[in-house]
Parts: sequence; C-alpha cells; structure tokens
Amino acid sequence: MSLLLRRPPGRVAYPGDVFLLHSRILERAAKLSSLLGEGSMTALSIVKTQSGDVSPYIPTNVISITDGQIFLSVDLCNARIRPAIYVGISVSRVGSAAQIKAMKQVAGKLKLELTQFAKLEAFAQFASDLDKATQNQLARGQ
Repeated sequence: MSLLLRRPPGRVAYPGDVFLLHSRILERAAKLSSLLGEGSMTALSIVKTQSGDVSPYIPTNVISITDGQIFLSVDLCNARIRPAIYVGISVSRVGSAAQIKAMKQVAGKLKLELTQFAKLEAFAQFASDLDKATQNQLARGQ
C-alpha cells in the first residue's frame, strides 16, 4: 500500500499516516454543511477480518477511531443464529448510558451469560465428562 501511495512504509507495509487517513475519511463522512442546518450523521465502516481476528493493524485502527463496533460471526451465522452478532467483542462507547436501569441489569447479566456459554460450548467439544453445573449452564445457553 505504501508503494502505491509513494510513501515510506510504516507498520506492516502500510503508510505511516494510515491512522490519520482513516480518521479523515470517517470525520469527512459526518461533516454536514452549516447552510443546510448542520446536524450529525452516522458513518458505518465495514472491516473484513481474517478468521475473525480483530488484532491486525487495520481492524485495530478502525476500532480505535470509531465509537464502537458490531462484530458479526460466521460461526453464529452457520449455526442459524440471526443476527449473527458476537456480543463478546461488540461494544459501544455509549453503551448502557442509553438504557434504563432495568435494561442495564438484564443486558449486563445476559451478555455475561452469553459470553460464558460460548466459551463453555467451545470447551465442551473436547470434554467427554462434564460436571452437572457445566451441563446445566450449556442447557441454559442453548
């Protein structure tokens, strides 16, 4: 990418100012004219990951600029769970501040249980003898 832009390479052969380029693109998406009443707009950036890995430079870069992310999982989609949103990685900077108190209590507990279920389900594939508590938690998750 650096060679195409004729700039010196930075991390993973991307130009050193790629963070600035990403932030400029996203900021430009929401720059509305004062002549037309200004206001705000949501820019929805889409980043494709390799095998669900969000640690490479571009996904990490975009995540750090945006106000949150919705992570869609191929595994959840293949399991016919729609929308295939993986709650373990999906976040919002607004988060629970936009929810009423009762919803905060339910959503927080539900998110924790879903995340624990996903981890247990992955572990249970390799275990042949599960204790009763683990079996109960798997049954509740399903």
